[in-house]
Amino acid sequence: MRDATLVTTLGRDPEQNDGIVNPPIQRASTILFPTMDALLAARPGPGVVNYGRYGTPTTFALEEAVATLEGAGGAVTVGSGKGAIVATLLALLQAGDHVLIADNVYQPTRHTADHLLKRMGVAVDYFDPLQPEQVEAGMRPETRIVYLESPGSLTFEVTDVKRVAEIAHARGALVVFDNTWATPLFFKPYEHGVDVTVHAATKYLGGHSDLMMGIVTSTPEIHPRLRQGVQDLGMSTSPEDCWLVLRALRTLEVRLQRHMESGIRIARWLQERPEVARVLHPALPEDPGHALWKRDFKGASGLFGLVLKPASRDAVAAMLNGMKLFGMGWSWGGYESLLIPTFPQTTRSATEWQTEGPCLRIHVGLEAIEDLIADLEAGFARLGAAA
Repeated sequence: MRDATLVTTLGRDPEQNDGIVNPPIQRASTILFPTMDALLAARPGPGVVNYGRYGTPTTFALEEAVATLEGAGGAVTVGSGKGAIVATLLALLQAGDHVLIADNVYQPTRHTADHLLKRMGVAVDYFDPLQPEQVEAGMRPETRIVYLESPGSLTFEVTDVKRVAEIAHARGALVVFDNTWATPLFFKPYEHGVDVTVHAATKYLGGHSDLMMGIVTSTPEIHPRLRQGVQDLGMSTSPEDCWLVLRALRTLEVRLQRHMESGIRIARWLQERPEVARVLHPALPEDPGHALWKRDFKGASGLFGLVLKPASRDAVAAMLNGMKLFGMGWSWGGYESLLIPTFPQTTRSATEWQTEGPCLRIHVGLEAIEDLIADLEAGFARLGAAA
């Protein structure tokens, strides 16, 4: 079945729930067993109700749905996107290991690597996401993971995931991929050699800016290690939040189509603005990553970047402070539009980020595009008046 059908059917079974279309929210801590043998035989695992921290049928329904949608061998939920990153790295790494990380990753990923991993004796190096040969040059006998995010969530470079996976696998390393931007609908990671994906389900999978969740998917061989790692860390997720993400899945395909269409229209409009030096959006033919994006991705979400021509901090503040529809907030992927300043030059170590002027990150929501453009036009007028 196609994705539009899968998102409406996965994770529900009316025949098992008295004909009810949506699965119920099942909350639990203690699970009772009918006999001592059943109690002692029960082991936590996918679909096994053993103790509330390991999940309930609501949790398992979401995990099965996301794993199927992404083409994975299994999935496990945790309390946040950052939790998904931490759980994955701690489950798959130990003291003495080495990890290679793309230089454009989400800042909390870099923070985890530079602090938590190094403290536990894991060596960390970064590489240019546009130079797969740097992965080959950086591999060591003890390299266990190559970690990718494509497009990067601030600067939106597109990495040749297939080539990186070939290099990593030839040396016995796993490829971990952050698929939050594209979601399982717009990028199929396991068709490109990825072994593990992390998602901030807080973003598009949740879609309504009202929950925190992370999801990790993997190949069948790796899934038991990841689930055990989550259990070792004592991570769990709320059945209510799992139910909300299940409900949000039903509209994921139509939401993403709207985010993509509106995002591309606004990106093209921004290209014509005299205040804008360049737009960072891989779906635009002029973008350096467009050919790879077109080869590997099925679509684009509503998140992209732009570089302004030289402008003062006060002028940028005047623009952003007066926005009516574009809010300022650190998340994205909800129905509402967002616009924030970004500073990629402060989070690089293997590459140098140079721009003509200030950088902004925009998330195009589900509002009427004409109203969003009017809001941006007024913002540019304030930017010019304050220059």
